[in-house]
Amino acid sequence: MVDFAKVRAIDFHTHAEEPCCGPRDDGYDEFQAGMAAYFRNPAGSKGMLPTIDDTAAYYRERTIAAVIFPVDAERETGFRRYSNEEVAEACARNDDVLIPFASIDPAKGKAGAREARRLVREFGVKGFKFHPTMQGFYPNDRSAYVMYEAIADEGAITLFHTGQTGVGSGMKGGMGMRLKYSNPIHLDDVAVDFPDMPIVLAHPSFPWTEEGLAVAQHKPNVYYDMSGWSPKYFPELFVRYANSILKKKMLFGSDWPAITPDRWLADFEAMPFKDEVRPLILKENAMRLLGVA
Repeated sequence: MVDFAKVRAIDFHTHAEEPCCGPRDDGYDEFQAGMAAYFRNPAGSKGMLPTIDDTAAYYRERTIAAVIFPVDAERETGFRRYSNEEVAEACARNDDVLIPFASIDPAKGKAGAREARRLVREFGVKGFKFHPTMQGFYPNDRSAYVMYEAIADEGAITLFHTGQTGVGSGMKGGMGMRLKYSNPIHLDDVAVDFPDMPIVLAHPSFPWTEEGLAVAQHKPNVYYDMSGWSPKYFPELFVRYANSILKKKMLFGSDWPAITPDRWLADFEAMPFKDEVRPLILKENAMRLLGVA
């Protein structure tokens, strides 16, 4: 288990991008090349993305713990998903630094809800990642509620992509990705209907940053991870809220491997965050959310 007293930070947003066993799916190289161009990161080139064990070694060297997850978007993208069980098993091999989350397309309904319960009970999964744009659904669609009910019953965390995405950026038709699904205002309904289920908004939610900040301020169970952007590009209002009324709800997140913690933390250090706020963002808020504080 992670010794939270010894790690210096908790990265709440990292991706298990490479399959645990077997080759990449057809078409995935083109998708990753597009992502690499968007983030100006060569990691998307064929054969260059880190495995889960590689990720663990990187974070171990830096004394940082990491929440890690795959994304189940096979219905919309046609790319087969990576096994949640294999991701959880890889995390178990590296449980000194990795915290397992899973991903299930909510369109899988009752079968997906059963899978979610099993993953929590049998594999120690702590939360579930949703990507409304990649999965093609509005988070407040009632068809997703059977999934949320299972997650809430098991005491797990939900994490939702919000705002524009690098997925499909610059590709023909945006690779079919529809940005409308990821407006964080849709999560206001979810926060009302599942008030005891932790909800994390991923990224600064551009171009709906104000909506996201409003939901996080208004609903006690809503948090924000600060991933996907270098801190030097954060909107001024986002920084102001992080320094004040949302200081206990903001979470360090990188978006590894698209953005590395080295880059994110260096830019964070140069930003005008208050001294008393920095440890909250980097570690303390995540510990409280994970139930280990």
